[in-house]
Amino acid sequence: MLAAAVSAGSVALAGFGLDSLIEILASLVVVWQLRGLAALERERRALRAIGVAFLLLAAYILVQSTYVLTTGAHPRQSLAGIIWLALTAGAMFTLAAAKGRTGSRLGNLVLQTEARVTMIDGMLAATLLVGLVLNAWAGVWWADPASAFALVYYGAREGRRSLYEGLPTPR
Repeated sequence: MLAAAVSAGSVALAGFGLDSLIEILASLVVVWQLRGLAALERERRALRAIGVAFLLLAAYILVQSTYVLTTGAHPRQSLAGIIWLALTAGAMFTLAAAKGRTGSRLGNLVLQTEARVTMIDGMLAATLLVGLVLNAWAGVWWADPASAFALVYYGAREGRRSLYEGLPTPR
């Protein structure tokens, strides 16, 4: 994915590639947290790690998309990126629903938060897909970096939620 982003000069694909790395990090955090289910401090650290990753991604996308839009750098078409995003969106929505149900049944805040990470990954894939399609088939070059702004809002919101709202109170 990152190779396609560099080849096309697409901030949307680069952001999605980084978001995918955050998805992997969040999944590793969930596995780490589940190994010590009873540890409250472990859960707090896990939620903080996911929150920081979201905020860093939102900051990167904000800066990079703003740069591309202000300089007028035109991303090239990426058929590989379009196909990848379409497949990924379907897979992410399915995974998010399954993780959310499992997290709710277990009462596990970290798994529920990770389900939101996956849902946002699916929403991002779908949004970026629209931007890439508009760029490739309608010549709307700015749709690529503009579509990446969708992640800034969701990343900041979920980062804040993971850092502050989802934290259990110490016993």
